Amino acid sequence: MKKILVLGVGAQGSTTARRMDDEPEVAEVICADYDQKAVDELVKTLKKGRGVRVDASKRESIVAAAKGVDLIVNALPLPFGPNVLEAALEAKTNYQDFAATDALTKDWVEGIKLMYGEYSRRFAEIGKTAIIGTGSAPGLICVVARQAMRYLDACETIYNNVYEGLESKRFMPFWWSPLTALSDMSEEAYAFIDGEIVRTAAFSMPIYRKYDYLDKEVKMVEHAHDEPLYMGMNSEKYFKGAKNIYFKYGGAGIDFAEPLSKAGLLSRDPVEVDGQMVVPFNVVLKHLPSAPKYKEEIQAIIDEGILCDSGAMVVEAIGMKDGKRVIVESHVFAPGLLEAFERAGITAEMYLTGQCGSLFTKLFVKDMYTQKGLISSDMLTDEQIYAYLKWAEDLGVSVQIEVKPYVGV
Repeated sequence: MKKILVLGVGAQGSTTARRMDDEPEVAEVICADYDQKAVDELVKTLKKGRGVRVDASKRESIVAAAKGVDLIVNALPLPFGPNVLEAALEAKTNYQDFAATDALTKDWVEGIKLMYGEYSRRFAEIGKTAIIGTGSAPGLICVVARQAMRYLDACETIYNNVYEGLESKRFMPFWWSPLTALSDMSEEAYAFIDGEIVRTAAFSMPIYRKYDYLDKEVKMVEHAHDEPLYMGMNSEKYFKGAKNIYFKYGGAGIDFAEPLSKAGLLSRDPVEVDGQMVVPFNVVLKHLPSAPKYKEEIQAIIDEGILCDSGAMVVEAIGMKDGKRVIVESHVFAPGLLEAFERAGITAEMYLTGQCGSLFTKLFVKDMYTQKGLISSDMLTDEQIYAYLKWAEDLGVSVQIEVKPYVGV
């Protein structure tokens, strides 16, 4: 029987806690956050839950809460990552997060290399497993990309494409943390091009796609995300030698943020306005609504009216099969807002990220991780990938694969 510590009881953490509460192999789900009220509200909904207040800025607070647990699920904001990683090592327990921390070093690439190197060695030395990037993207999309490799003898290019088409009558540009969204959108992105990790300008290098289930051609652009880093560093071993790997993102959030960026309103540099020094990014952020979190908030938005409830997550893998150039298109289908709310009382963003994240936790619970050390979500075994995708289907998340001759996209 397993004891699991869920650090952070927001959308991702609370969803994982609820899923693990239903697993017969789980004895206890310890829910921890600095917000005691949020902890108490979550624990009231669980059969095996226990709440504890944790100050994640203090490593000793995390270690105390982790005493005797089998796994720490880190669902906290990225800056807490180093503390949680070190606490997991000190507590000699397994570790999982939803996105790799960007605070190990000033350079994101070097930080991930440090995880693959030094932190992997340290977790292996205590016989434990750490897995990073286990939400929907990164996470589910990485598993889907790995599955696509089964249909290729060699891979040349991988596009990880995400389009967010959800729009409501209420002004709601982002359905997850506006701070995270605007930070990702205002920074240079990364791509793996000609076998090298390179910086790319935000909103640059657009691609256009027309998927049958969307009512229009959509534009997706460069966006700061983990996938090109993970997959690029793991290309030779896990992605059939792919030389070009991209993450492309589009939708209402991009349409909202791109003109702000062009106007300089996503800059972090102070500027003088009418004799006052202000940071444009902070001014914009101050005026954005928080993502809806509670059931009654979501219900109110639905009652006001949903204009569009669509989206797309597609992995396009281009390469060779039996001497012919082909493209493997993997389309992910998952509940939209209305279905996610009907199923679980949460948004589609919360559903896909939290539920898919919980499946990586389930691999721990089922003792399916054979790897020791630190891995990312694109480094699963074939057996782990099969189990993950089968469980995803049970949650209404499926993958449709089409292999066809490549004629250029």
